[in-house]
Amino acid sequence: MITGELKNQIDKLWLEFWQGGIANPLTVIEQITFLMFSRMLDLNETRDEKQEKRTGKTFKHRFTADEQNLRWSDFIHTEDPDKLIALVRDGVFKHIREHTGDSRFGDYMKDARLAIDKPSLLQKALRMIDKLPLESGDTKGDLYEYLLSKLTTAGINGQFRTPRHIIKLMVRMLAPQPNELVADPACGTAGFLVSTLEYLLQNHSSKEGTLIEKITQEDGTTATQTIYTGDQLNQEQWQHIKTRMFHGFDFDATMLRIAAMNLVMHGADNPDIHYQDTLAQSFAEKFPQAEQNGFDVILANPPFKGSLDEDTINPAILRMVKTKKTELLFIAQILRMLNTGGRSATIVPQGVLFGSSTAHQTLRKLLIENNQLEAVINLPSGVFKPYAGVSTGILIFTKGGQTDNVWFYDLQDDGFSLDDKRSPLYNGDYAGDLPKIETAWTEYRHAQETRHTRAGGNPDTTGFIDRTQQAFLVPASEIAANKYDLSINRYKKVEHVAEEYDDPKKILKRMKALEQEIMREMEALEGML
Repeated sequence: MITGELKNQIDKLWLEFWQGGIANPLTVIEQITFLMFSRMLDLNETRDEKQEKRTGKTFKHRFTADEQNLRWSDFIHTEDPDKLIALVRDGVFKHIREHTGDSRFGDYMKDARLAIDKPSLLQKALRMIDKLPLESGDTKGDLYEYLLSKLTTAGINGQFRTPRHIIKLMVRMLAPQPNELVADPACGTAGFLVSTLEYLLQNHSSKEGTLIEKITQEDGTTATQTIYTGDQLNQEQWQHIKTRMFHGFDFDATMLRIAAMNLVMHGADNPDIHYQDTLAQSFAEKFPQAEQNGFDVILANPPFKGSLDEDTINPAILRMVKTKKTELLFIAQILRMLNTGGRSATIVPQGVLFGSSTAHQTLRKLLIENNQLEAVINLPSGVFKPYAGVSTGILIFTKGGQTDNVWFYDLQDDGFSLDDKRSPLYNGDYAGDLPKIETAWTEYRHAQETRHTRAGGNPDTTGFIDRTQQAFLVPASEIAANKYDLSINRYKKVEHVAEEYDDPKKILKRMKALEQEIMREMEALEGML
């Protein structure tokens, strides 16, 4: 948990950039990411140097003998602001661009540029970042997450993140396992991937963790770094999580850098993040293993930016659904990217659920007839306020098979006000209907696994027959008969309670009695005068 003191440090750092003339939140986070990366290079180099002395085993150095002045621990002590900015701009950032290291992370930094023009701002930023606890594996992830929360409050240029509590809900409902491959085809800041990492650590490891390393910091003090390798999560699984599990794609280079740093700060040593449009033919050519039958779990909130040129879209996707609409194309591509039996939770605009075009109906038919559409979750229209008022839902589906019943849930309260302020309504950021839907989903899945259903595929005593409730089941045959319409209002029943009124004669009698009482009191008042 990040402390109030650390939040204050980030707030002050953010304010320094703002006062220094850099107001775009993406630019601020990108520049802080570059500087954090520079410091982490030096921290890792120092760690490996000490291990080399201790064990005698050599390692691939990140800095040559001629590049020692580019190490954070060296240039941070430069007093002259003008010399400092020249060294960082022309030396440190050149090294960042050329650095490849022992992971893919260097690839995301190849076009790194210093956007800080004021020497005084750079000096202040470096000193502030030097005080952040980047040595602590238990703190730096929360620290970076708090930094990313600034994107939510800023919401500039249409760039804003999926609310963290909605991501958390989707991850919990899919329940990723330690041996699976997880992807996001439009990863943004990697919120879904990071939340999956946190879920695995919380649910498949001991709370205490295992001490693996002591780090001597620059001031001579000792810090401990822990990883969670308890009884439930063995070393092989942990290595898979750190180096092979997470895969993200996006065509915004700034977002890729932020996403990669976000995963690294949370403990993923080698995240597989790529600059790529997952709807394009080039994706199939460059990543054939990822583009088809590549993943066990996909979590996504793909962009709904309208229409694409048909000649830029992978023809294999168009063969599934003939359309130019990105919201439909992404669902089709996610199906392609999943292994058979793989599952996805994807946010879609409501139009996907009830659109009447041939493409809309074809996609919904594909989900129901050739795959297992598990659930449709109706989200409040204010979830993405103040940046977007679009009504959305969550589709949960498994690749392959066919659908018997679809579980609907009308999520009305996500724990925050539905106005532009989005103020928390309860203590904690996971409240309202979120715990309720988890409980209901677990109950439904248990009933499904034990096959407590009536003949013909209809549910019996699972508690999801009553369509006046928030959660209920609808047979796939009924949905097919309604042109595969998945809007919750099509199937939810509203109870109309008849209002009962007294006989008009009785009402008139009461009115006369009241009138007489008022007249008596007025006469009494007149007598007093």
